[in-house]
Amino acid sequence: MTYKLRISLVTVVALVALTVLHKKPWQGTNEAAAAELAVGFLPVTCHLTCPVTDFATKSTTTGTRFQSQRFTEFPTVVEALKARKIEATFLLAPLAMVLREQGVPIHIVYLGHRDGSTVIVAKDSPAKSIRDLRGKTFARPSKYSNQYLVITKLMEDEGMQPGDINFVDLPPPDMPSALAAGAIDAYFVGEPHAAKAQLNGTGRVLYFAKDIWPHFVSCVLVVRDELIQEHPEIVRDLVRGIAESGEWAEQHRMEAAKVAAPYFRQDQKLLEFVLTQPTDRVSYRMLTPTDDDMKQIMKYAIKAGILKREIDISDLVDRRFIPDHIDAAKITAN
Repeated sequence: MTYKLRISLVTVVALVALTVLHKKPWQGTNEAAAAELAVGFLPVTCHLTCPVTDFATKSTTTGTRFQSQRFTEFPTVVEALKARKIEATFLLAPLAMVLREQGVPIHIVYLGHRDGSTVIVAKDSPAKSIRDLRGKTFARPSKYSNQYLVITKLMEDEGMQPGDINFVDLPPPDMPSALAAGAIDAYFVGEPHAAKAQLNGTGRVLYFAKDIWPHFVSCVLVVRDELIQEHPEIVRDLVRGIAESGEWAEQHRMEAAKVAAPYFRQDQKLLEFVLTQPTDRVSYRMLTPTDDDMKQIMKYAIKAGILKREIDISDLVDRRFIPDHIDAAKITAN
C-alpha cells in the first residue's frame, strides 16, 4: 500500500468517526423520529393551552413536539392557514365556520376553553346593563368574533335592535388604552385584555361571558384536512396534549400563568389575576365541541349576518381524536 493511499484511508476513517460521534446513534432514534408541528395562537387566555403544550413537549423526546407560533391578529392567522404555512391553530369559532363555508379544508377538532371573556366599561360609567349602552361606542375584536354573537344574543334578550349600539372593530391589545382615553365606552374581549383595565383602575366588569352565555366558547382548535388525512397520529397527539395541558392548568393556575407569561409576552401577575379572580372566569375543562355548542353559535352567526346558512356538523367537527380519559400533563414549572 502506497503512502498516499494510506493517508487517504486514514482520512476517510476519521471522517466516518466524526460523523458517528456527531449523530450519536447509541442515544436511540426517538429524538430523530419525533415529529414537529407549529400551532398558531394569540396571546389570550382562551389559547393558554397552546403554549402550555409547547412547554410540556420540550421535556420529552418521544411523540410529537408542538411549537406554539404567536400571532397578534386573526387575519394573519387566516392567511397563514390558507397558505399552509401553519396546519393547526386556535381560531374564533364563527371565523372557522366562515372559512369552512368558503371551502377552506379545515375541521374543528377540539375547543380552546370555556368562558374567559368579559364586558368592560369605564370605571366611572353609570351603565348597569347593556341597555345603558344605547348610542355608545362598543369595541369588539371582529365581526367574526363570538363576543359579537354573545352581545347580539344579549341585545335580543333585552329587546334592543342591532343599530342601538355603535360597534367598532379594534385589536384587543388596544382596547384598554382606548377605554382609558375615552375613545370607546365599552368593550368585550377575551382575557387578559379586560382584566388589564381592571388592574389599571380604568375599567370595571359589566358582564362576564359566563353570566350571559353559560359555558361560552370563543375559540376552537382547527386543523387542515390534509394533516388529518396524512398524519392522523399527529392530530391525535395534539388534541391529547391540549386536553392534558388544560387539565393541568385547572389544577395549577398560578403555575400556568408563570408558564404562559413568556409566550404571551405579558405580565405574569396579570395572568394570575385572570386565572384566579374568580377561578371560574375561564375554564379548560369540558372542551369537547358538542352539536349544541355549534348550533348555538351558528344560530347567532346567521342572525348577525356572518353565515348564510347552517353548516352540516359532520362537515365541520371531527371528534375522532378526543381522548376518552384526560389526565393532567406532567409539567414542572421551574
